[in-house]
Amino acid sequence: MSQLQPLAPAARAERALLPRRLGIAFGDRFFILLIAGLLWIGPLFWSRQFLYGLAAWDTVLLLAWLMDLRGLRAASQLVVERTFTAPLALGESAPVRLTLANMSSSPLQVQMLDDLPPQLRPTPPEVAVSVPAGQERTAEYEIRPSERGDCEIGTTYLRCQSPLALAQRWAEVDLRQKVRVYPSLQSAKRNQLFLLRSRRIELERRLLRQQGQGKEFEYLRDFREGDEFRDICWTATARRGKPVTRVHRAERNQAVWMVIDCGRLMRARIGSLSKLDFAVDAALNLAQVASFGGDRIALLAYGARIQERLAPGRGHSHMRSILDQLARIRGEPSEADHLRAASTLATMQSRRGLIVWITDLAETAMTPEVVQAAMQMSGRHLVLFAVVGQPDLKRVADSVPDKLEDLYRYTAAIETLHRRELLLARMRERGTLAMEVDAHEISTIVMNKYLELKERGQF
Repeated sequence: MSQLQPLAPAARAERALLPRRLGIAFGDRFFILLIAGLLWIGPLFWSRQFLYGLAAWDTVLLLAWLMDLRGLRAASQLVVERTFTAPLALGESAPVRLTLANMSSSPLQVQMLDDLPPQLRPTPPEVAVSVPAGQERTAEYEIRPSERGDCEIGTTYLRCQSPLALAQRWAEVDLRQKVRVYPSLQSAKRNQLFLLRSRRIELERRLLRQQGQGKEFEYLRDFREGDEFRDICWTATARRGKPVTRVHRAERNQAVWMVIDCGRLMRARIGSLSKLDFAVDAALNLAQVASFGGDRIALLAYGARIQERLAPGRGHSHMRSILDQLARIRGEPSEADHLRAASTLATMQSRRGLIVWITDLAETAMTPEVVQAAMQMSGRHLVLFAVVGQPDLKRVADSVPDKLEDLYRYTAAIETLHRRELLLARMRERGTLAMEVDAHEISTIVMNKYLELKERGQF
């Protein structure tokens, strides 16, 4: 069995390369000494002999700069290693270490600039280290990813100078690599109570199975003393001429599907995160709880096309696959194809299971397509239909309008919320567990609803 790779990006180390084009500059001390040489201009008003002193000063300074620049060839003997000490997760700080090894015989002062994409850090980090000959030094900076998914980290640029600080030489280190930003991992760690409750439910079901109880039919046997009369199979009794009992078992290893809408409505932002980010976070938490409880978890993420799909499974490797796919989910600017998602889901899951569908409703006079798709699935499966609410809409509906313009907004908000509630009520009448939840509470509500259904044995 292959070992799972760590979530943190792999460390990468390379030797510095001097640029092909002119990569040299004057240091800060060179300009200070150059300005100091201008003091020779004052005595020139009394004697032109001081002009030779000015020329000699500038010549010596230029020769010193050239000698200092020649010593900076040691920049090609630098090795830089970039190390990530923690996985990259949405909205969570992660330290990054840059280790500089000086393999030359000259001490160097080096400024390092790491070329990071904006989704990892708004501005590229720049750190400075002073490295003696034959030693190494480490500098650290932090990143806080603002988007999930894969992104490219570019080259690390070096600006080197000796302790004299007269000349500077630039170098590049090819530390380009692709890194993956996962959904928030801290929220999953805070769900210990849900995990314990899920494990308790699974143990109770296992006990029921040992006692021959439950709802799922297993086999027929002769009636024994202590059997309940409601378990008697009367048709088999009539055929055999003696009492026959149905033996049931508690359902286990049920399929729990997480269906995530990635269409344009889910790109709406609530604070610093989008509705899709909250949906992904809820799916990850539910996957962890369901997997811990013994159920098989599956994923379907869709927009105008199917983005990610994963058949039901369990285990550490399957959970890692879920995590990787959730990281790659992206919002799309177009409307999602909900009927295609329902058709794909029906093909992949024929037996009854739990479908947790996380979406938003379009404001239209007709029945939204996502509602039609979910009700199609409710005939065979148990569908938990979670609509991510819009806090701005509820805030306007709860306000007291003072102006005519505010009254128009208030009326529109009330009508929109009423229309959404009518749609959800119609879905509940047809057996769908439909609800509208606040984005910040969707993880907790979905996990509680799953555990409640599992305790009742509804799937």
